[in-house]
Amino acid sequence: MTQFRPALIAALLAATAPLPAFAQAAEPTTATAAQSEHDKLFALFAASDEAALKRNPIGALFRGDMRYADRLGDYLTPEYNDAERAAAQGELAQLAQIDRAKLSATDQIAYDVFKYDRSETLKGLTEEILALTEVRPINHFFGFHTFYPTLASGKTGIPFGTVADYENNLKRHADYVKLIDRSIAKFREGQKSGVVETKMTIRNVIEQLDTQLKLPVEESPFFEPVKKFPDSFTQADKDRLTTEYRKVIGEQLYPVHQRLRDYLRDDYLASARDSFGLSQMKGGAKLYELQIANTTTMPMKAAAIHKLGLSEVKRIRGEMEKVKAEVGFNGTLAEFFNFIRTDPQFKRKSREEITQRYYDIGKLVDAKVGDYFRVLPKSPLQIRPYEEFREKFEAGGSYQQGTPDGSRPGTFYFNAYDLPSRTTPGEVTLYLHEGAPGHHFQISLAQENAALPAFMRFGGNTAYVEGWALYAETLGYEMGFYKDPYSRMGTLDDEMLRAMRLVVDTGIHSKGWSRDQAIAYMLANSSMGKTDATAEVERYIAIPSQALAYKIGALTIQRLRGQAEKQLGKKCDIRDFHGQVLNTGALPLPVLEAKIKAWIKAVKAAK
Repeated sequence: MTQFRPALIAALLAATAPLPAFAQAAEPTTATAAQSEHDKLFALFAASDEAALKRNPIGALFRGDMRYADRLGDYLTPEYNDAERAAAQGELAQLAQIDRAKLSATDQIAYDVFKYDRSETLKGLTEEILALTEVRPINHFFGFHTFYPTLASGKTGIPFGTVADYENNLKRHADYVKLIDRSIAKFREGQKSGVVETKMTIRNVIEQLDTQLKLPVEESPFFEPVKKFPDSFTQADKDRLTTEYRKVIGEQLYPVHQRLRDYLRDDYLASARDSFGLSQMKGGAKLYELQIANTTTMPMKAAAIHKLGLSEVKRIRGEMEKVKAEVGFNGTLAEFFNFIRTDPQFKRKSREEITQRYYDIGKLVDAKVGDYFRVLPKSPLQIRPYEEFREKFEAGGSYQQGTPDGSRPGTFYFNAYDLPSRTTPGEVTLYLHEGAPGHHFQISLAQENAALPAFMRFGGNTAYVEGWALYAETLGYEMGFYKDPYSRMGTLDDEMLRAMRLVVDTGIHSKGWSRDQAIAYMLANSSMGKTDATAEVERYIAIPSQALAYKIGALTIQRLRGQAEKQLGKKCDIRDFHGQVLNTGALPLPVLEAKIKAWIKAVKAAK
């Protein structure tokens, strides 16, 4: 999965995690008679992006744009929602004045993506939907309370090179305190309306807050920048900033975390739901239907997705049986899973050992990718474990994008929590997904393509982004990384995870499955350890529908590749196919399909 992508940040900060945000709010553009349709379109894009950055400063911050670095934004306010809604409506009206037929093929793609994004944004900003999303502003998977300490730690690539950078961080702290207090107020609104989070997610949030509050101020992630002052700072500035940071952390940040923790523990928890599925929450069935369409970018229903998942699980189990036979394991598939979970040969002994293994995998991949891609990212990729204060509730791995100019590298995070529960066969496939050629390639190549409008360079949708990363895992077969049967079992296990998600996510949120039922299903159909299976299920409970996007997106890309190979034969260069998929940013799947079909037609027509 990706971390801190603008689309995801916006979803987090607007408290509409499954819905598109960073609505690109634009000032009206004035078209002159001399402007071409292309010029009108890109003037709209530029104005839209500039206005959006002002309202969503974190998006600018992650791009390396420091103009608004002294603020977080006024999220969770009626003013913010009204402005975003008005912006999207205005943009769609302006877009309708542009003659799509007079645009180039690439501009038509941009037109279609922009229209799709703005239309989806409006769906998430209705009063009916906000009444179901904003009143649940924090859970253990997407929440300001874990996102912001990481942001403020200086370990995410946010600059801490000048005195102004340190002072801007202090100003953001003030906004953060207001944001957490607003979150408490939103939770109270949900208590009154009967729209509440699950007891499970809230207990996890309480534990996360307890973990942070137990840290001495000097060991808090908020204090990290103080430990790394640039040598250019004067001693007077170092002393002053150290005093200010210690005071703000101790007198503002810790107290607001304690207010949130105490409220959730002593008041809200009793009101939270015992159930797990969204359809069991007031208004949740309709919300889940909307989230499925938004997450997959396809008009799909829960029942059809559940059936597809069962079919994929059955197919992948068949491939696993072949691996079991190849290694000569005598026993059932469930016993084979348990063997992989528990045998010492599949364990890493230390954080250092697993880190070195990922470095080694990276070198092997680097030697192969040129055979599959004509254009490679300029941005470097760094590898590191999650920080210990947050690793327990994180996924097995994730990717955080770098800056477009490469000054901040992309980061592949892996999870070293509870190493005895983790196994080695999935290491290659995890790197291919989160690092190269998965998220790092897709996100970096989009960001680095200055010919694209900003919303296509920096935006995206989960089905495309995660679908590409899952598709990237399958390239390991062609690259020769899965000749070892246990590595092949690792990638089948990861593919199984994405197939099981179709079953489990819809099972929880549309069929009333319990947490334990979902965990048991995952353990029965994969070699996942119970720690990983539990974290996965609790993730699906926290962010309904997000996990559906992986398999839906990957199956779409695989199907399109199959069509290209069948129709083009020797004319189908895999490097060109990958270029077509990646060179216009993250597209809604129907737009991607139309683009690839047009490319196939053009290649067939060429001599």
